[in-house]
Amino acid sequence: MGEFFVWSAFAGMLLTFFPVFLWLDAYVDIPKNRAWFSLSLFRHLKLFGGYGQLDREGIAVHLTEKKAVFVPYGKMADTRKKFEVTKGFQLWRLHQTVETGGAESVTGVMIAAALQTLGGGSFAYLRTKHPFLSLKNDTLISEEACFKVSFETALVFNGFVLGMAFMKKALEALINWIRKKRSTASLKKLRSN
Repeated sequence: MGEFFVWSAFAGMLLTFFPVFLWLDAYVDIPKNRAWFSLSLFRHLKLFGGYGQLDREGIAVHLTEKKAVFVPYGKMADTRKKFEVTKGFQLWRLHQTVETGGAESVTGVMIAAALQTLGGGSFAYLRTKHPFLSLKNDTLISEEACFKVSFETALVFNGFVLGMAFMKKALEALINWIRKKRSTASLKKLRSN
């Protein structure tokens, strides 16, 4: 029985403080109006994936062949506020590759050079803020007309940070519930008088 307790405590400590890597791989094809994505743990344990398309009213995210989620443009600001990322989630890796057309024209080469310079400048700024961050920026020029972007990003966090973020959201929900109950109780009291 003592060994089980020791091994359970060890496993709990390991899961609490061991770093967890959350990978997001994405590929965007602008002319086809599609973006494919995959979300996984440690790059090998796939959580979910699918593709998204832009529509006039919003974004349709297809998780499976039969299941899709539609997010209207008007609700995107509210959705972003709900999924606030705390400082415990650190960006660990950001690699991007941009492929543009126009290898035969001067304009295509200038656009590719501008994209490479813009990416290099923004990555230099990120490198000063986060020296441990793995950054890579590539630009490819194709003979056919295209505009494709691929991203490979990774966030690192641990169970303690995840638990704290969950506790923060739970406390915010509890405080909002208490405020709502108090306002409802005071309204009932005013109506009875």
